[in-house]
Amino acid sequence: MNHRLIPETKTIALVAHDHKKDELIRWAERHKDKLSRHRLIATGTTGGLIEERLGLPVQRTLSGPLGGDQQIGAKIAEGLIDIVVFFWDPMEMQPHDSDVKALLRLCVAYNIPMACDASTADFIFTSPHMEQNYEAEVQDYKDYLQRKV
Repeated sequence: MNHRLIPETKTIALVAHDHKKDELIRWAERHKDKLSRHRLIATGTTGGLIEERLGLPVQRTLSGPLGGDQQIGAKIAEGLIDIVVFFWDPMEMQPHDSDVKALLRLCVAYNIPMACDASTADFIFTSPHMEQNYEAEVQDYKDYLQRKV
């Protein structure tokens, strides 16, 4: 098992499907003070809404259907994302469902704390680990990479 340091100042990815954007914004408004102490990255429209409504700086990727989910996933694989808050819509098919599934899979593969709803996000954000460094275990995929297909 390998380890990855999740630093005191975290990089937090914020993503929301169209019908969940208002919910994410309401959640972010409740946690504005805590969010302001971390680096934020978000997919295009969501990032714009957060900047506009909360006045916080947000690094923006493309819109999710145009590759933003994949850009966030690449940053996870590079070790550049510490937490993901992704309010996805379980009631509606998305044109980029395969990208969404890939992003969720990467969160699990790299042991990234991930919230898909407000309650889980609240639990993560009220954890004492939000205010300190945290040593996360990360699966060593060396054996997987050496398998012959």
